[in-house]
Amino acid sequence: MRKQIAAANWKMNLTYQQAIALLQTIIAADITLKENHSVVFAVPFPYLEKAIGTVQHRKNFLISAQNCSDRKSGAFTGEVSTEMLKSIEVNFCLVGHSERREYFGENNLMLADKLNLCLVNGITPIFCCGEALGTREQNQQNSYVERQLRESLFHLTREEILKVVIAYEPIWAIGTGKTASTAQAQEMHAFIRSALKNQYDAAIADQISILYGGSVKAANAKEIFGSKDVDGGLVGGASLNATEFIEIIKALK
Repeated sequence: MRKQIAAANWKMNLTYQQAIALLQTIIAADITLKENHSVVFAVPFPYLEKAIGTVQHRKNFLISAQNCSDRKSGAFTGEVSTEMLKSIEVNFCLVGHSERREYFGENNLMLADKLNLCLVNGITPIFCCGEALGTREQNQQNSYVERQLRESLFHLTREEILKVVIAYEPIWAIGTGKTASTAQAQEMHAFIRSALKNQYDAAIADQISILYGGSVKAANAKEIFGSKDVDGGLVGGASLNATEFIEIIKALK
């Protein structure tokens, strides 16, 4: 069975003290994880090392960076390389989150470089893809997401693609007042898996975890995660609430 993942993206929230308290509360909760379950916390850069130490004795609880540089090293003030992340034993890294694309101009080719560097350094990239409202209204979502996959992912070998997690973000349903149904989430996840099948093969497509990143909450997690091709969620706001995120973890299939 594919890895089922509850991933928390804390974004630019929480003080150091708040972050560690939240993390400690969640990992101390009465949560029974199956062998194919992982809980991942994407925390701000200053908290990475402490977060890694906090979860190191809790099986299947892992830490992710929220971003990395597309350059190996050098005179790039303020950037953080994958080699730096590897040196403190970071497990995962978000690549291509919609906010990075929108606010910081990250494009598909730049993200391909980030993916390459993550894989070279043994870091599992969580590659984010998804369409905005205008694209969805024009019914162009499939071709748009397929282009993101083709330009950022499909240069990878069969062995490399198996080391990637994909997260689908319906940007049009986040903060717009519109709601993505479970059926719409499953439809896009199935399309992404079919694109993987066409590029590689069915066996590979069936092994890759695809997470849903569209306003997952405790109230809807079980229904969404129950979909055939949804393998967990990349959770934003709800992951800042211990009670909410604990219930989301428990909803993994």
